[in-house]
Amino acid sequence: MNRLVRMPGRGVAATACAGLLAAVAIAATPAAASATDTTLTVRYPVNGSTFLKAANATVTLGPGTLRSKVNLSTGAVTGSLNLPPATGSFTELGIVPVTATVAFIQDGPATGTVNLSTGAVAVTSTITLQVTSLTVSGLPVPVGPACESATPATVSLTSQPGFSIVKGGTVSGTYTVPPFAHCGLVTPVLNLTVTGPGNTITLTLGKAHVIG
Repeated sequence: MNRLVRMPGRGVAATACAGLLAAVAIAATPAAASATDTTLTVRYPVNGSTFLKAANATVTLGPGTLRSKVNLSTGAVTGSLNLPPATGSFTELGIVPVTATVAFIQDGPATGTVNLSTGAVAVTSTITLQVTSLTVSGLPVPVGPACESATPATVSLTSQPGFSIVKGGTVSGTYTVPPFAHCGLVTPVLNLTVTGPGNTITLTLGKAHVIG
């Protein structure tokens, strides 16, 4: 596993944003690339949030940086996102307060395509969600070093109306939180309160900067 990222916003949305960053680079310097220089690298500031349906909680993501590479001949994009650890709070069964810090561990680079004419982007990444700390009713609960989703989650992001590959904009998507494993006694708690489909993620990209 290529652990590029350690935080909840990062694997998921992060990689998808990478594709968008690539798109920005295309729009910003389409004439600069030559026949022998078909790869462009772009850095993009990013903020966002993810909504966990089962927990009925919104977690803030960022601020972070998205780095993406785009092939100016084929429109293929790859990328990775760096975000700080994200912490969210919710209640178990609507009664017991729970606070968790989660990392999104990117399993390899995000991959996708950008429409070289319109700048529209679609990117998919696979991530492992890792719980790094947990408190229940204000008391810290040990989760160990391997409290992770039993299988990677697949996250797909697309650019939304009004998005500009030069000035930025919004990208969003949905994903399923897989069951967790190796979390000790709190494994059933996590699987009861945060796993399942219908989770959403929204990222706001700032102005792109070409870096190579």
